[in-house]
Amino acid sequence: MAEPVVCPGTSATGSRVTVDHVTKSYGRLAALSDVSLSIRAGEVLGLIGPNGAGKTTLFECVAGVLPSDAGTLSIDGRTIGAKERASFVFYMPDGIAPWPSQPVSWALDFTIGFFGGAAERRDEVVTQLGLEPLLASPLGTLSKGQRKRAILAIGMLTPHPLFLVDEPFDGLDLRQTREVASAIRAHAARGRTVFLSIHQISDAARVCDRFVLISGGRACGEGTLDELIARARVSAAPSHPSASSSPSTLEDVVLALT
Repeated sequence: MAEPVVCPGTSATGSRVTVDHVTKSYGRLAALSDVSLSIRAGEVLGLIGPNGAGKTTLFECVAGVLPSDAGTLSIDGRTIGAKERASFVFYMPDGIAPWPSQPVSWALDFTIGFFGGAAERRDEVVTQLGLEPLLASPLGTLSKGQRKRAILAIGMLTPHPLFLVDEPFDGLDLRQTREVASAIRAHAARGRTVFLSIHQISDAARVCDRFVLISGGRACGEGTLDELIARARVSAAPSHPSASSSPSTLEDVVLALT
C-alpha cells in the first residue's frame, strides 16, 4: 500500500509563489522563453493565451511533471526543486479521468486520506460543486461536466499550497460555470493560492484577481485588469490614437498584447 503523501498545507493567508525565468525547448522549438511571474498569497491568477502559446507546458514545468531547461519555482521565499514539487503543488490537467470504476465518494475519501486533506471541508465542497446526486456514481459513468466538477472537488480537498488547474470550466454550462467560479473564489479566500489556465476570456474575467498573458512561449503582461488595460492603451496608442479604439475589456487587452 502506498504511503500517504506529506504536504506542508496552506496557511490562513495562503502562499506567495514566484516563477523565475522558466525556459523549455524541444530541439530548435522554444516552447517557453524566460517566463517569469508571481502569484500573490490567496489569490486566483489566470493564465491566458492563444492555442499553442505554452500554457500547458508552463503548468507542467511548474508542477514538475515536465523538466524545464532553466528556471526556478519559489514558495514563500523557498526554492522548491523538481523532486519536492509533488508535496507543494497539486496539478489538475485537463481531460483526466482517474479511477473510472470507483464512485465519486470513494475518490474524495481516498484523496483526503492519501494526501492528508481537509476532511472537515468534504461536505462543503460537495455542496458547492453540486455533487450530492453523483456521490454513488462511478467516475467513468459521469458526463464531461460532471467529471470536471468531481475532479475539481478532489483538487480542492488536497492540502498543497499551490493549486494548478488547466481549463476548470471546460465542459460546463453557464450555471455550472458560475457555481464553479464561486467555489474557486471561496477556496482561494480560505488560504489556497490558485493558478488557472483558461481558454474562455469571459470565464477568466469572472473568477481571477490578476492575469498573466502568454503568447509564443513568452509572458506578454501581468497584472490586474486595470493594470493591463493601462499597458494595452500605451501599446495601442501609436497605431490606434482614437479613444473609440482604446482597450477597455480583458478581450481587448488580450488582442492588444498577445
